[in-house]
Amino acid sequence: MPQTTEDATFRDDDWYAEELVDRHFVRCTFQRVDLTEAVSRGASFTECHFGNVAFNASRHVDSAFTRCAFRRCNLFEAEFVGCKLVGSTFAECDLRPLRVEGGDWSFVALTGADLRGVTLTDVRMRETDLTGADLTGATVTGVDFSGAQLHAARLTRADLRGSDLTALDPTAVERAGAVIDAEQAIVLAQALGFEIR
Repeated sequence: MPQTTEDATFRDDDWYAEELVDRHFVRCTFQRVDLTEAVSRGASFTECHFGNVAFNASRHVDSAFTRCAFRRCNLFEAEFVGCKLVGSTFAECDLRPLRVEGGDWSFVALTGADLRGVTLTDVRMRETDLTGADLTGATVTGVDFSGAQLHAARLTRADLRGSDLTALDPTAVERAGAVIDAEQAIVLAQALGFEIR
């Protein structure tokens, strides 16, 4: 039976290497909780607040963090596989080097986030706010960016192959050395007003 915890506050707790399997947290607050090397499988966090939480080297599989707020959290070497983070926000978080594989990160706010060198593969990031985010040298392949806000994002040397770039204004981002495929080149040329014949 899944265990559900509602409206609880966890402060200064040590959850180092904790295994969170089929645990459900609703409107809970986590302050200065140590989740280093923790593993979640099938867990869900709904409308939870994470403040100064250590997610270092934690691994999350098929878990959900929906409409959650992350503030000043450390996600050094954290990994999310097949996770749902729809509607969550990240502010003043250390997100490097983060690894995200699959899952749904639509409507996530990553405004101004430092995402240099992160790996995002096959993730749905529809209407995600990446305004001013730094994706220098990141691997961003097979990502659905439809409707995403990418104004003033830094995509220098990023590998963008296979990603949906229909929402990208090539003139409004830093893009030197970014790698795209032939299909994306057509999309971006059309965005610049070229006719392909």
